[in-house]
Amino acid sequence: MFLQIPDLLSAAEVASLRQLAQQARFVDGRTTNPHNTTKINVIADQGDPAAQQASQIAFAALQRSEAAMSFALPARIAPPQLCRYGVGMTYGAHTDAAFLAVGPQALRSDVSCTVFLSEPGSYQGGELSIYLGTEIVRVKGAPGAAVLYPSTTLHEVAPVSAGERLVLITFIQSRVPDQMHRDLLYKLGEVRALEGLKMDWENRTQLEHVIANLQRMWAG
Repeated sequence: MFLQIPDLLSAAEVASLRQLAQQARFVDGRTTNPHNTTKINVIADQGDPAAQQASQIAFAALQRSEAAMSFALPARIAPPQLCRYGVGMTYGAHTDAAFLAVGPQALRSDVSCTVFLSEPGSYQGGELSIYLGTEIVRVKGAPGAAVLYPSTTLHEVAPVSAGERLVLITFIQSRVPDQMHRDLLYKLGEVRALEGLKMDWENRTQLEHVIANLQRMWAG
């Protein structure tokens, strides 16, 4: 299961992030995955002040997003990082690394997130392609939109044939490691949000009881 959020970022935040991307220093994307020869992009140097400011803006947006928090149930969020794909750049089919060097303790990647900054019509190709069995879901979001999906999913970024693709990416360690458990909790949360006020007090209390205790049972 994956989640698309059409408005994770405001228009003002998108404008700020684009400006910061012009100021930030970018390095070869393979510095974070040197053994993957299909990764051809550039990423912002996390030591660069403009890149750090961009990361903080995206991090705050994720934290205030009720949809993202309900879907990912985050315990830790890796600092979001600007990524740029020019003409001919791509990232072949891959599964994200299980553990990332973030702080003194490695972060387990349970949920991956891409936040789009470029206008979809300003570049050709560059779709985020998520493999679901024999089907491929292609995502090319509007500026400020985000997509979250299990880090275990096989996915790729199609080659860019014209223009420039600018995104932010991050990885989330969830309080609930099992993907199926997270999906069930998210669906129960949706029922609570959509139908909860229509329920009588007793039934809503029972639903809250089930959700809370499943969270306790499934917490990693």
